[in-house]
Amino acid sequence: MNIIAYGLRIATVIYALLHFITYFFTSDILLVIQAISGFGILLFALLHFKLTRFKLPLMLFLIGIGVLFYTNHFSLADLYAGFLQMRNIIGLLIIVPMISWVLRGEPYMEAILSQAHHAIDTSKKFYFAVMVFTQVISYFLLFGAIPMVYQFINGILKDEKGEGWENFKGTAVLRSFALSTMWVVSIPSFIFAVETMKASLWLAILQGLLIAVLGIGLSVAFSTKQEKKYGLNITSVLQVKIAGILRGSTSSKINRKLVMEFLLLFITLFGTIFALHGIFSLELMITIPIVIFFWSLLYYGIKRRPGKFMEEAQHYTKEGMLRQSYQLSIMLGAGVLISALNQTGFGTAVVDGVYYLQGHIPFLNFLYLLPFIVILLGFLGLGPLTVMVLVAGILESIALPYPPELIVLAVTSGSVISILLSPLIMPVIVLSASNGLNGFKNGIKFNLGYAIVFYILVQCYIQTMIHIL
Repeated sequence: MNIIAYGLRIATVIYALLHFITYFFTSDILLVIQAISGFGILLFALLHFKLTRFKLPLMLFLIGIGVLFYTNHFSLADLYAGFLQMRNIIGLLIIVPMISWVLRGEPYMEAILSQAHHAIDTSKKFYFAVMVFTQVISYFLLFGAIPMVYQFINGILKDEKGEGWENFKGTAVLRSFALSTMWVVSIPSFIFAVETMKASLWLAILQGLLIAVLGIGLSVAFSTKQEKKYGLNITSVLQVKIAGILRGSTSSKINRKLVMEFLLLFITLFGTIFALHGIFSLELMITIPIVIFFWSLLYYGIKRRPGKFMEEAQHYTKEGMLRQSYQLSIMLGAGVLISALNQTGFGTAVVDGVYYLQGHIPFLNFLYLLPFIVILLGFLGLGPLTVMVLVAGILESIALPYPPELIVLAVTSGSVISILLSPLIMPVIVLSASNGLNGFKNGIKFNLGYAIVFYILVQCYIQTMIHIL
């Protein structure tokens, strides 16, 4: 078992290193080695997780092989192309967890609570603040923000139990994370959609942020309605709890320093990514991991904690990479499948089918239905990134008569709804593990009405923009 884990780590490190090396210095031999290491990740991950826990990556890979055989295209060259299809996103996935090392460096969340207590002393203010804060933390931790922010809220409201309270706590975190997938630049599914559709990054972010803000306002309105439905008086409880926490907090001066430090971290990471992307025109999925690596290294250098950086790196290599390998294997399997489907005209057939429906239902267009493709795949157990890779990878080969930013918005809105409702994908599973409720209740029961209204909201924007543009 140790040999298998060791082989998995080595294959992952080789794949990541060669990805960045071959991006700047093209080498056919190194690309072949990278493709072989991709197969190594898939093989060692299968041995590590066992067949019963490795069904999705294996299914994607075998379907891709089946498609290649069916179309008489199967060859080593096709496998080579398949294992390199997702190399950008795999490189990103391997590096992004380094952001969390920095966030764990100081008690930033506690300091923010202490400094912002006047802005969270009613149920509406608190709910709104949690959603905004989750968006920011999602920038650093991706879906790891869900358990972290939930535990933070639960630490304040730990004595408050029952379905009404869990609705209040759980929906704030889950909805906010889901909305972050429409604009947060470090979310792999969003960046993949922007890059694949060749959309303007600025327009995609501003558009997604606008919808996310509207989604937060909509969620606050739904939460207020649910508070009345459950007969809760959340404001009075919050004021008592926050007063108790403030009495035991550290000095205001230290908290202010930590809050400013946190804001500086956010601005420097976000700003550096945009500056380098704008100046050198590098692909975002190359720019982001490079910036994250050196940004993290600089943080530990300024803090004079190089030993802590090495400790985090060692722990990530030993433990984190093993956990990441399942997601990496899904991407490798999806890469083989996408590479195979692109040789069959599958994407064109899907679009032709939609146009056929549009011919019989005149007001219907492709962007009405695109979110439902993403939602359906989510209910089949495919996570947001896997779905985005499959859908955007297919759409890439098709000329659609819509602005690419609207296509990105339609796809990511489907991802938002999938995250809110599907009990089979990671965000709902992680939330259920945190609050003890089943996936159906955390997903469909708590969020179905919100998801329907959100879909209508997004489509009103998309269809209006189609007619304007």
